[in-house]
Amino acid sequence: MSTYPNDAAYHRPVMLAECLAGLDLRPGGRYVDVTFGGGGHSARILEQLAEGHLYSFDQDEAAEREAAQLARPQFTFVRANFRDLHAELAQRDALPVDGLLADLGVSSHQFDTAARGFSTRFDGPLDMRMNPQDNTIATAADVLNDYDEARLHRIFGMYGEVTNARTLAATVVQARRQRALRTIQELKQAIQPVVARGKENKYLAQVFQALRIEVNDELTALQEMLTQTAQVLRPGGRLVVMSYHSLEDRLVKNFIGQGKFFGQAEKDLFGRVSLPFEALTRKPVEASAEEVAENSRARSAKLRIAIRTSTPA
Repeated sequence: MSTYPNDAAYHRPVMLAECLAGLDLRPGGRYVDVTFGGGGHSARILEQLAEGHLYSFDQDEAAEREAAQLARPQFTFVRANFRDLHAELAQRDALPVDGLLADLGVSSHQFDTAARGFSTRFDGPLDMRMNPQDNTIATAADVLNDYDEARLHRIFGMYGEVTNARTLAATVVQARRQRALRTIQELKQAIQPVVARGKENKYLAQVFQALRIEVNDELTALQEMLTQTAQVLRPGGRLVVMSYHSLEDRLVKNFIGQGKFFGQAEKDLFGRVSLPFEALTRKPVEASAEEVAENSRARSAKLRIAIRTSTPA
């Protein structure tokens, strides 16, 4: 058992054994963890690499500091958004790779840091940027105070799947006329009249999910990253993706099963379908009851594993 600090205090990796098995690690292989987070998965991958190499991506400065603890010749930390996957690996002459892991969502550390604005449990600024140093990105406060009502309705409905998204958007617009919404507590107070009774935690989680996805352009970034995996992974390489809500999981499922995110797989003139990946898990793998009891974040996790086919990208 390792003593990496990344596991408990910073981020407890979800379905660790299942992810490592899915990658089918080889000591001399080349792997990518596109979501370093607290480094729990990366640390365990490194344990199994001898002459191989791991490239871990994250745009968060805190993750970069954590990655310094794993410094060794077999490890390279890439401070970048995973939507730049191919370019960053090509720049390092690191193509192709044998396996790629994506643990989507927010790390435990980000949730537990009030100043980041990701959690409904604390008061703090409505930020929610994955890279808080990037001042070109609008914060959650900017979204809430600057978007018109129709646009707010769209993101609450599409990204949060909030049932009364139209009413919620109107409530936000009305509240901000009195004063700008800058903190988590101000937002919670403003929308309290429309929050479903007895389902407050779920409702607020949906609202925060919608804002986080919009701030970080998460679904577009995910599509861009997944599209690049067909060019990054060698034939026989493994794609291992863990998602935490239906919007992400649907994109991953469609990409693996259809080679595209919307619609049916494309056929050639002879009616044949050539897909870049073959699913190794017919249904998503879910965490055991024991793991969920120890780590509530695992409850919503869905893990999909696929193998790169020999079909040209």
